[in-house]
Amino acid sequence: MEQLQSDRRTIGVEGDPRVHELRGAVARLRRQLAVLPGELLDRAAADDELAALDAMVSHGLPEVPRLRRSLLLIAGAVGSVSALSPALTEVREGIERFGVLPRPR
Repeated sequence: MEQLQSDRRTIGVEGDPRVHELRGAVARLRRQLAVLPGELLDRAAADDELAALDAMVSHGLPEVPRLRRSLLLIAGAVGSVSALSPALTEVREGIERFGVLPRPR
């Protein structure tokens, strides 16, 4: 039964446009990060987290809090690089399509 639920979850992801959009945004940011000239101290951390983010959305519907945690880690690593700002914005917008967290009361 557990395997059937996992299969349904994965099948649903393949047709989910949010997944395709987020994976595309992650791929663009990874490419831009790879060709960025100069020293970026947290380049490896950003690349690792981008890979983890891609894996999350590739293997079932991800948890929104985990997506947001990844975004914070990536933004912390590359946020000060203005050349990456548009691609980082695309990743943020892709994550927001999965929903917003309820605000604490």
